[in-house]
Amino acid sequence: MKIIIVGASGTIGRKLTEEFSKRHEIVKIGSKSGDIQADITSRPSLMEMFGRIGKFDALISATGSAYFGPFATMKEEDFYTGIRSKMMGQINLVMTGRDTVRNPGSFTLTSGILWKDPIQNGAGLSFVNGALNSFVYSAAIELPPGVRINVVSPGLVEDSATSLGAAFPGHVPVPMNKVIAAYVKSVEGPGTGQLLEVI
Repeated sequence: MKIIIVGASGTIGRKLTEEFSKRHEIVKIGSKSGDIQADITSRPSLMEMFGRIGKFDALISATGSAYFGPFATMKEEDFYTGIRSKMMGQINLVMTGRDTVRNPGSFTLTSGILWKDPIQNGAGLSFVNGALNSFVYSAAIELPPGVRINVVSPGLVEDSATSLGAAFPGHVPVPMNKVIAAYVKSVEGPGTGQLLEVI
């Protein structure tokens, strides 16, 4: 398969590239690195990206940012950080790529555990994670038969525990191999409309 990995240089993206490149052709996408550079917050940038790539079999998105800080001082614009990037950035990958994905083919997005297990300062992330989950449920019944879509929702990943663990008190880090297995299940398995939690 020809698989696009958006966020290929990130903590999860690097491991995804390592795993899937064992048996598939990989196109690595990053904002500043990779085979092709693209801005997921810009639809024209994504249109150019898909135009360069052409037909593909699967897309994995392991990217997107959102505001992290106290809810008491959040402003409306802080919420739009996550709306533009992690939420609409990933949704636009599907909306822009649906015309060039092969059938059968698939999309795999990434949300996160905060949609149901919130932490202090995480409101900006929690709501976009929930929105992504809901989008996948609904898009799955409207994409053409044969085109699948799933979302992976990992907990605090072991590889990020050193830098992020203090923000996740009481969260038991999940092994990276379990996280990668969820993406493999999404891409190489038959399911669609699934929320693949890794906790």
